[in-house]
Amino acid sequence: MRSTPKTARTPRPDSPWAPLAARLFRALWIAQLVSNVGGWMQTVGAQWLLVGENAALVTLVQTASSLPVVLLALPSGVVADRFDRRWVLLTAQFAMVAVSGVLTALAFADALGPASLLSLTFLLGCGTALMGPAWQAVQPELVERERLGQAAALGAVNMNLARAVGPALGGAVVAAAGAGWVFAFNAVSYLGTAAVLLLWHRPATPARPGGRERLLPALYAGRRYVWNAPGVRRVLLRTLLFVPGGAALWSLLPVTADRTLGLGSGGYGLLLGAVGVGAVAGAFVLPLIRRTLGASGTLAAGTVVFAGVLAVLAATRSPWLVAAALLPAGLAWIGVLSTLNAAVQTRLPGWVRARGLAVYLLVFQGGQACAAPLWGVLADRLGLTTAYVISAALMVLGAGTVRLWPLRDTQGIDPSPSSHWPVPPLVFEPGPADGPVLVSVAYRVPPGNRAEFTARMAHVARSRRRTGALAWGLYQDGNDPERFLEHYLLGSWSEHLAQHGDRLTVTDRRHEQRARALLVPGSAPEVTHAFDATAGPLITAPDGSTPSAPTDMSVSSSKRKM
Repeated sequence: MRSTPKTARTPRPDSPWAPLAARLFRALWIAQLVSNVGGWMQTVGAQWLLVGENAALVTLVQTASSLPVVLLALPSGVVADRFDRRWVLLTAQFAMVAVSGVLTALAFADALGPASLLSLTFLLGCGTALMGPAWQAVQPELVERERLGQAAALGAVNMNLARAVGPALGGAVVAAAGAGWVFAFNAVSYLGTAAVLLLWHRPATPARPGGRERLLPALYAGRRYVWNAPGVRRVLLRTLLFVPGGAALWSLLPVTADRTLGLGSGGYGLLLGAVGVGAVAGAFVLPLIRRTLGASGTLAAGTVVFAGVLAVLAATRSPWLVAAALLPAGLAWIGVLSTLNAAVQTRLPGWVRARGLAVYLLVFQGGQACAAPLWGVLADRLGLTTAYVISAALMVLGAGTVRLWPLRDTQGIDPSPSSHWPVPPLVFEPGPADGPVLVSVAYRVPPGNRAEFTARMAHVARSRRRTGALAWGLYQDGNDPERFLEHYLLGSWSEHLAQHGDRLTVTDRRHEQRARALLVPGSAPEVTHAFDATAGPLITAPDGSTPSAPTDMSVSSSKRKM
């Protein structure tokens, strides 16, 4: 099975179903739907086994599912960026089959207590944590970049369609045959995704300049990239302002179904199914909503709608009114999350995509994992009504911040790799671990352009730091005011080779071009690569001589025009 997203019959580009024209995306989407149905059946079975306990214990099911993402998202992102993502996904699938098998066996043996149930749920969450960054990172390999928004929405439709079917089916199976059978179905449901992945002939990933990143430096590189990407940071902020309040619905709904509405496991499944139906219906109107309101408007509207649903849950005891209110909750949830997911996907380059998405998943799942037990404690101490009112108020406050912190525009952002730097012509061959490396770039800027040049170089500074620079500075020569010096420090030669390779993007190149358009006409930047002369033997030139270090720094250097 090939990963090409193009087919002979292509639907309208703005169709919400356009990504399903890609054969591999469609096959994985269907397989994942079956797996998600099994996951929701598993969740209902686990929550209903604990529903006779206190509310805080029930909410720990969500915490046990989400906490592994908090602990493992970043290492999983590194794994997905360092190794073949297809094999990472396969490993996660088979690991979850094994854990689900143990859970099933214990359930049928009537040996599944709260501690073992939560522990095995936590292990299943570890499989999800390993899978998440790799799954998100392969999406641009399955569909065109301009369809990532629809692909993200379809991913949310998948989850919510499973929510429409899985909980109701799981509740019925639990009531008729016991929780063991829903755990068994969940174990089998992972095999479909594994089969599609085994048939996928994913092109081999080319070797990266400088070799494969080591674990700890790769973790640091992912953190450094996100910190120096304002657009990604804004997505994370918007996620953090939405998820904790929204977590109240998922963590408290089983308690509401049991204590307030007097429903059994089947009734609880139908309530979750109402959310799923609303989300699936929302997929049809989301493109129109986004065109009308824009990304930030969609966030604000979705958050306000979700707050209204929480208020209804606080005020009514009618199962029919609750079910009706949960329909727009599904629309709001899919609208907000697909918007956030698409916003982060379109900003991340391939070399760090899984790590950047891991940070997004960390914020998303971490917000749920931390908030869920708090809502349970509030419900036990202050009552369900008060807990829902507080969560609705938090959501309204979050919606009010959209005007202050909107999503940044993605127009003009192109994360495609751009290997536009020439190979450095050094007089020796550094080893990948040699370093630190000081890169200096000299520019000649006419007097009338200096202020604007300095402003444009701020974008270049973020580019350098995103792609490996540990420190950066821009200086003006005191003896020659026309001469500006850019310095940035990298930890090793392999880090700099990675900049020459796949780390720089088309957007980075455009920032460089905008700054260099202000230079003295006919002048070219002069680049120097310098190595620490105190870390080992000095560099020897081809004629056997040793280049002398400049008097103002203990480095040996190589110089070229750029």
